[in-house]
Amino acid sequence: MANALRAAILTKKFEPGQKLPSGVELAKTYGVARMTVQQAIRILRDEGLIVSRQGSGVYVRERTERPVELRPHIEHAFEKPNVGIDFAGFSGETLNGMLQEPLDKIRIGRLTPESITIRILVPDMTQSLALPVSAEDGSHDPAIRERARRIMRRSIGAIQDAVHELADLGLVKSTTVEVRAYPGTPMFKMYAINAEHVFFGFYPVVKHAVRIKGEPHEVYDVMGKDAVLFHHAANEDTGSMASQFVDQARMWFDSVWNTISHEVEL
Repeated sequence: MANALRAAILTKKFEPGQKLPSGVELAKTYGVARMTVQQAIRILRDEGLIVSRQGSGVYVRERTERPVELRPHIEHAFEKPNVGIDFAGFSGETLNGMLQEPLDKIRIGRLTPESITIRILVPDMTQSLALPVSAEDGSHDPAIRERARRIMRRSIGAIQDAVHELADLGLVKSTTVEVRAYPGTPMFKMYAINAEHVFFGFYPVVKHAVRIKGEPHEVYDVMGKDAVLFHHAANEDTGSMASQFVDQARMWFDSVWNTISHEVEL
């Protein structure tokens, strides 16, 4: 039901700003129970596609392409038997934070996936990168690069430990966290979730002060937490822009993963 209603919204069968039919009408149209309709409405509300207006009804959001929240999609992914998440970006720091709640729910038995597969694609910190660099002269200071590597190692290491612990505890049958690095500077971050959803956002480049060995340094760096993510969801119409974006994003990830990247120990 949620998939069908999502497709209707993304293909503009329900226009932005349009009020959705009542729960009774939707149940009759799609041949499902009222409870199924309510669950679908809740999912699409979490995805940012619709809004509820008290005393008025449920409406398609005026701008369905607006930035939406990643967290509920990460959590919904773990409701499926097989969880697959691909991440491309700088450090995985945001991904680590997003994973904590669903992993905690697995520990207490509220979520029960059978497998978790996470692939993480990051820059090769042994290479000279465009960022981060000294803001004073643009130099590739090894100390600045090592700081970035520590952040990456801490974030990805935490993901690896937390996910593999679930297998060690017998809570998930199969867990895989693979990390590969490639010789390039990411200017965007991307999440592909269960081969159905892609979140994409550009990294803003900022100048800010950091401490390295107790001394302040001005650096140019990417600011991942400030990246606005845009959501694209595959639907039944394989020719739709959203479905094609998901396919192309996954193809790009696989192409880099299988060619110019290499396994890395952080």
